[in-house]
Amino acid sequence: MRQLSEYINNDFKPFLSINSVAEIQDFFAEDSHSHFPVLDNGIYIGCISSVDVETFERSKTIADYRYALEGFFVRTTMIWLDVLEIFARNNANIVPILDETNHYIGYYEITDIIKFLNETPFLKDSGGIIVVEKSTADYSMSQITQIVESNNGNLLGVFVSQANAEKVQVTIKTTHGSINEIIQSFRRYNYEIISEHQEDDYLNTLKERSEYLDKYLNI
Repeated sequence: MRQLSEYINNDFKPFLSINSVAEIQDFFAEDSHSHFPVLDNGIYIGCISSVDVETFERSKTIADYRYALEGFFVRTTMIWLDVLEIFARNNANIVPILDETNHYIGYYEITDIIKFLNETPFLKDSGGIIVVEKSTADYSMSQITQIVESNNGNLLGVFVSQANAEKVQVTIKTTHGSINEIIQSFRRYNYEIISEHQEDDYLNTLKERSEYLDKYLNI
């Protein structure tokens, strides 16, 4: 599998703060990027939005609109989930990349990140997905891992998919081997099963019995 760093892109050079608004507007008119990075004396100062630039005066430079730049970026060391979060949080299809010394080294495009995700075991390999929920104070990643592995499951991926002050939802992908046993183990540890899984025989059996009893009592 390729490394995320192999998707670093430099097909287009970043804008410079001295570039005119007219140049930038022309660039976005021919390109589908939502944003593009801007450098000032070699230093990354933010991204300019294709939507914002439409309202700028063509005769001015980017420097005149520095206040409108958006300062998001990712590091070369960030994992793909964190990179994906930056894309989503900023409604962007491009994200600038800085190294640990804050030097601009290129950008990621969302289409390349999706390609990368499709190659990960989490998406590529077959398996079962379970979404569990527990109180923020009580959930434990190590416990989740232990529950899966103690039921002869192999983790293909696990991440926090939702969280607030009270509850945390964790999405887990595991090999199919013992899905039902894993689900029932989570229940024993007071995790609520959020996902409706076709292999959750425990819930299906209860539902079938409940429907049968309901019909019987109404005869």
